[in-house]
Amino acid sequence: MTGRSRRGVKFPHNNKHANGDGRRASFSDVSEEGSPSKAKSSGTLENIDEKPHTPEEQQQSEYEKKKANFITRTFWTFVMIGGFFAALFMGHVYILVIITAVQIVSFKEVIAIANVPSRARDLQSTKSLNWYWLATTMYFLYGESVVYYLKHIVLVDKVLLPLATHHRFISFILYVFGFVFFVGSLKTGHLKFQFSQFAWTHMALFLIVVQAHFIMNNVLEGMIWFFLPAALVITNDIFAYICGITFGRTQLIKLSPKKTVEGFVGAWIMTVLFGIVLTNVLLRSKYFICPATNLGANIFSGLDCDPNPVFVPRIYSTPHLFFLPPNYTLSITTSPMQIHTFFWASFASLIAPFGGFFASGLKRTFKIKDFGDSIPGHGGMTDRMDCQFIMGLFAFIYYHTFIGFKRSSVTHVMELAIMELTTDEQVEVIKGVLKYLTNQGVVKAETPASFDKLLEASMQV
Repeated sequence: MTGRSRRGVKFPHNNKHANGDGRRASFSDVSEEGSPSKAKSSGTLENIDEKPHTPEEQQQSEYEKKKANFITRTFWTFVMIGGFFAALFMGHVYILVIITAVQIVSFKEVIAIANVPSRARDLQSTKSLNWYWLATTMYFLYGESVVYYLKHIVLVDKVLLPLATHHRFISFILYVFGFVFFVGSLKTGHLKFQFSQFAWTHMALFLIVVQAHFIMNNVLEGMIWFFLPAALVITNDIFAYICGITFGRTQLIKLSPKKTVEGFVGAWIMTVLFGIVLTNVLLRSKYFICPATNLGANIFSGLDCDPNPVFVPRIYSTPHLFFLPPNYTLSITTSPMQIHTFFWASFASLIAPFGGFFASGLKRTFKIKDFGDSIPGHGGMTDRMDCQFIMGLFAFIYYHTFIGFKRSSVTHVMELAIMELTTDEQVEVIKGVLKYLTNQGVVKAETPASFDKLLEASMQV
């Protein structure tokens, strides 16, 4: 009876739960009603290898993997170092382009770890909104920098002037459009996921895009305010590793088990020493200490400016001490910037690493090793920049609080005249300046009268 079915015959299958496929955990893996997401099953073939690997073969395989990873990591390390210094020497614009690329890639990596592909497919607007928030935020922040640092170009252009004067209102309207679209796209059954994405995206905008904006402002204030903080963070990371493997014994924090107190303190000392040496080198180049008044400048053409007083050496003397001979004091000649460098190096060593610890905690929350694979052998861009963002923000605030000095400039006077004076008042200012220049012998005596005639003729036309 060949047509009779055979009972009792079982075929092996291997069913796994949804999270068993290696996908990262997410705070949206649980449905709105509290029931777990549906599990998916997949058939697999077992015991394919007829000959099991010997311990020697397994060790050889692991060695080959580590070797390949080391080669890849080393190669891309030199690529990044070479590209960074090439951009640094080519000019401010190239550094700004790199910072823009870094913040976009980092933003993409951070919002990706909280994304749920199945939900995203059902809600196509979610991904679009994430990029809309990014574009709106970058428009606002970039516009603020352009209006502040390049006002001598923007405020005299017929097309750019309306955009500059109404920049903040335009930015707000763009944000309102996104907010209204978000509320209109809310769907029952997906509310938790949508609001989670909304909050997560805004957190990413604040922690990445906003802080990267301040780093851009540091570049425009002077290359030293960008390069010195970045170099201090990199140096501290290197010496923390060296000191840690050399004499590290005491664990520093549970989030990063390999971090030790000895490595933490040792890196601080070495970073301070390195910062003093690097500052002494950078002070010799006006390309680094001058503001970016010419965006076409590079390391070879250089820049020209009156140095900030913080770069000028001073003599610091101690008061008379009773145990010293009469009229004998100790003195040292150094620039105030060296003193500021000590505090910058201390922040880079003692506070900035907590940006890395924060990122480590975030990765542990989602059970991932890296934020992505943007840099071969190094993981994601965010893995390399987690400490740089908070250091750049600190450098910006510290500079404007303790170092930057305010004085009137041509761009500042032009801004006041264009933004706060009427057309008639602007003409009166020009006439007054011409009279002053005439009295000083800078222009000819007939210049004010010629200007009045030219103005009358143009008004009649």
